[in-house]
Amino acid sequence: MSSTSPGGGLSMADLSKLMQQIDFQQVVKLSQKVDLGELMSMVASMDASTLAKMKAYAAAKKAPAKLPEPDGDVYDFAAFLTDEQRAACAAARRFMEEQVEPAINAYWQRDETPRDLLIEGIKASGLMDALFDERGRRRRDQLLLDGFLTMEISRIDVSTSTFIGVHTGLAMWSIELCGSEAQKDEWLPAMKNWDQIGCFGLTEPKTGSGVAGGLRTTCKREGDTWVLNGEKKWIGNSTFADVAVIWARDLDDNQVKGFLVRCKENPGYAVEKIEGKTALRAVENGIITLTDCRVPESDRLQEAHSFEDTAEVLAVTRVGVAWGAVGCAQGAYEKAVRYAQTRKQFGQPIAKFQLIQRLIAEMQANVVQMQGMVVRLGQLQQEGRMTDAQASLAKMACAKRCRETVAMARELFGGNGILLEHHVARYFADAEAIYSYEGTNEVNQLIVGRDATGFSAFV
Repeated sequence: MSSTSPGGGLSMADLSKLMQQIDFQQVVKLSQKVDLGELMSMVASMDASTLAKMKAYAAAKKAPAKLPEPDGDVYDFAAFLTDEQRAACAAARRFMEEQVEPAINAYWQRDETPRDLLIEGIKASGLMDALFDERGRRRRDQLLLDGFLTMEISRIDVSTSTFIGVHTGLAMWSIELCGSEAQKDEWLPAMKNWDQIGCFGLTEPKTGSGVAGGLRTTCKREGDTWVLNGEKKWIGNSTFADVAVIWARDLDDNQVKGFLVRCKENPGYAVEKIEGKTALRAVENGIITLTDCRVPESDRLQEAHSFEDTAEVLAVTRVGVAWGAVGCAQGAYEKAVRYAQTRKQFGQPIAKFQLIQRLIAEMQANVVQMQGMVVRLGQLQQEGRMTDAQASLAKMACAKRCRETVAMARELFGGNGILLEHHVARYFADAEAIYSYEGTNEVNQLIVGRDATGFSAFV
């Protein structure tokens, strides 16, 4: 038998190769409309030029040899950073991807903070040196980098960024903004080196968003000692902290004051771990009970005189929560893109389906919008021009968009989206905590509304 067709067109070898490229599911469909005998006769008589065009068309329909890497920064916001700052972000990404991600699900399931793993990795990465000077004071020209690092960390795990944020944000910012020079000198260098770990006690069991209107935890001065009584709830890091920043209402002047309680040596301080959480399970939250907790005047935050000082701390740390929301959404988006590229249904990657691409496009748009907001906010903060309302707007908007984005990612994963092994289930759960802490979305809406209209709607 000749290796070429009688008309000098398609050889048997070429016909064999072509048959290997045929999608036989499509052939079955076509067979209902086309005379296959006639079709095969036409193929066998094709000349070399036509055959080459068919081969090129078939190759073009195949998936690209190298799929694009999931990219959560499609607008290249990292271009706002210096080379040195980008290197710090790369170090954070390596630490999170290589050390934290392989281990975090097990800790999340156990409701346990991997303190040793995290502290050792943070020290080795040099991240604290990038953000703080040798005296533990924050480098104010690195506030934008601080945000990018929070985003990088949250991209892998929000519990980790919360653990770091409570310590370096809420606790250290309280001391830096409201402490005396002696208090700063005592605590900030040790906290920068993670030799002392801090927590922040403001929220109360019966006074969540209403703390501005009157804390139930009280303080009363007796000579050179203050006596604190009350409870605090949802306090991250409290189960192992060395120092707790406690906010209490002075019974004499009704003003809010701040105190540095040395947790492990004060008999009036007790903490009970909160069990049964469905979000941020790798953060250890506690209920703090203060029973005639005696604190010397030297451990009262000397520059904290009213709730306005507390609110100043909350404003700067609210920025970090907005960045964390972006990182959480970015991580979910990137995981979803990778899954869509590799997960096959009906004989092909689900990334080829229109409804999947719609989800990916919507997620990407959310992430880019969020990044644009927090990058600009970080620039304003670094320039000293950020307002409380701007911080609240970013937290409110990014928490909402984060919630939407991780829900779409979970949807894309189908049933696998509720398995920890794919990580998106953790993002999905943790987004609910982001939506509520550092001011619920409703409270932040009222802050924004008050700034926009000039009228306060708080009751």
